[in-house]
Formats: sequence, structure tokens, C-alpha cells
Amino acid sequence: MTTDIDEAKDWRGEEVSCASCPRQALLAEGRCALKRACVQDRYARRIERFFDWNRALADDYLDHPYFEVRAIAAGYATVFLLPRMLDDPDETVRWCAARRLPKRFLLPLRNDAHREVRIRVASVLGDDELRPMFHDSDYYVRLVIARRVAPSMLPLLVLDPDTEVRREVARRIGTEWLTHIAMDEDGDVRLEAARRMSPGRLLGRIDDADWRVRYEVASRVDAAELNRLLDDPDPVVRDLAWTRVAAETTQPVASLIPTQVTETCP
Repeated sequence: MTTDIDEAKDWRGEEVSCASCPRQALLAEGRCALKRACVQDRYARRIERFFDWNRALADDYLDHPYFEVRAIAAGYATVFLLPRMLDDPDETVRWCAARRLPKRFLLPLRNDAHREVRIRVASVLGDDELRPMFHDSDYYVRLVIARRVAPSMLPLLVLDPDTEVRREVARRIGTEWLTHIAMDEDGDVRLEAARRMSPGRLLGRIDDADWRVRYEVASRVDAAELNRLLDDPDPVVRDLAWTRVAAETTQPVASLIPTQVTETCP
């Protein structure tokens, strides 16, 4: 169970005094409480509770010097007052205002200086609105985009500089692109592509440098195509290939494995 901090200090670190508070009249009405619901407190939960109890007062705090007060007030204030908050010096305030406004107000925030704002914008805009963000400087912004946009737009991210973004592209892009992605320089990306490829197309990855990709090949292509993997340098791939080949015959696996191969297997 979460409990409130047993102190009452304002955003400057000074003790909160109900006696000098301009909202002192609210105390007698039960609309605020020290260490529980107080707009002077630096603790966000208490500020939130104050505005929850006094929603009509939020408009008066959009210019407060403490960013937490401005940000929380933006969640309760009159919507028509919020566009000017998009230029607030604090990114939290900008986003708290933006999320209550129509999408057209979010478009300028695609170029916001703070990554957190751009990440949140990328999480709510539509495909066409996201197009200008495909080359955002922050990889996580691009990753959010790769997770959200229609697969038809993902070719724009095939050559993204970040591996995680390209992996997400490989998971979602149209299958016609998988052969191209299967030649990516990163093994993790190639593996994601291989997992989605049909057995016929997967055969083209039989000589992949990454043993995980070759294992995917060995597990799914026709057993008749596995001869090149019977002496694979990786024992896990090699064992799987021999096991599948043996399953297609009436002979036990041991009788099929050449002596030199048997000796090198663990």
C-alpha cells in the first residue's frame, strides 16, 4: 500500500504554510488539506488531488512557476486555453496540453526538441501524419512508428540505422520484402525475416553466416534439400539436419552419419 510522504514542502523546498496560502478559504470548506490535497506542495499526487477537488481553479495555474503544477493544471483547464501551452519550456507541460487538443495541434510537436514528446506524438498520429517522422533522430521514435504504421509504409524503414527498428520491420513488413531483408548485415534481423519466409524461399539462406538462421533452414525446408547442412560447422544445426534426413529413411541416424562427423559431434 502506497502512503503519502510525511512532509509538506513547496517546489522551492520551503515548508508549506496554510496561514499564508492565497487559497486558505478552501481549507475550511474541506476542498484542500495539508499533506493530502495542496497546490502549493511539490508532491505531484497532492497537486493532482487538489485539482481533482477544485477543477474550476485549474485555469488560474497555467502560468505557475512549478512545471508540475502547470502540467497537472493543463489536464483540468479549459481546452481553449491550452494551445499556448504547446510553447511551454517544459516537455511534460507541452504533452499534457497536447493530448487534450485535436490532432492538428500535435503536428508541430513532431519536431519537438524533447524525445519523450515526439515518442508520445508518434504513438497517436495516423500513418500519413507520421511520414515526416520516419527519419527522426531518436531510434525509439522510429521504433514506435515501425510498430504502428501500416505494413505498406515499412519499406521506408528497411534501411534504418538501428537494428531494433529493422527487426520490427522484419516482423511486420509484407512477405514480398523478406528476401531483401534476409540479406541484412545483422543476424537478428535476418533471423526475423527467416522465421516468416516460406520453406522454398528459406532455402536461399542455407549458407547464412548466422547459425540461428541455418537452424531455421534445417528445421523447415524439405529434408531432401539438407545435404549441404549435414557437415555444418555448428553441431546444433548439423544434428538437426541429420535427424531430419534420417527420419526420411528406414536406417537409424548413427548408421547414416560419417565416422568423421560422428567423432566431432558432442
